[in-house]
Amino acid sequence: MSKIVICEANESHVKWAEKICELMYISAQERGTGIAKRDPEYIKKKMRDGKAVIALDGGELAGFSYIETWGHKQFVANSGLIVAHAYRKIGLARHIKRKVFELSKKLYPKAKIFSITTGTAVMKINYELGFRPVPFAELTEDPEFWEGCKGCRNYDILERNNHKMCLCTALLYDPAYKRPAVNNQWSAVMKKLGIKN
Repeated sequence: MSKIVICEANESHVKWAEKICELMYISAQERGTGIAKRDPEYIKKKMRDGKAVIALDGGELAGFSYIETWGHKQFVANSGLIVAHAYRKIGLARHIKRKVFELSKKLYPKAKIFSITTGTAVMKINYELGFRPVPFAELTEDPEFWEGCKGCRNYDILERNNHKMCLCTALLYDPAYKRPAVNNQWSAVMKKLGIKN
């Protein structure tokens, strides 16, 4: 991790957009789970707007994540977390996630931050940052957000359930919410999700 630099992305990083989209697509295929396909121009805009985090190892892309706002900036989504194959299993995802979480809080201090994922590792990282599992009903009602799910191979499941549930787990960080000390209820939830406290 010592040589990998994790920073807020900017105009100088737009050259990585194609590679980032390719990694997102490959990762979704490998996991056999859905992920909405991203467009390189969209990723470039996130970088130019200062709403993304990139991890670089010299001249190599190591990882990436970005933020989106919904519901008149009342909700922020941490999205597109990706780590290149050569950099997996060294804790890089945790560092990228923490950096994009801090960026979200800096840009939108009063917003609720959420993440939807099928990955147990991401669930664990989110929980450590103060996120809690919630039903989809607690997320943004912004139709544009759910429109973004149309590129996911599991969209029919979400549609059949009136946007109330899918294969993803929803996690929410509410700056106004004070999480109780870990008790049997939280332990049971985390155990059910396969996450160790």
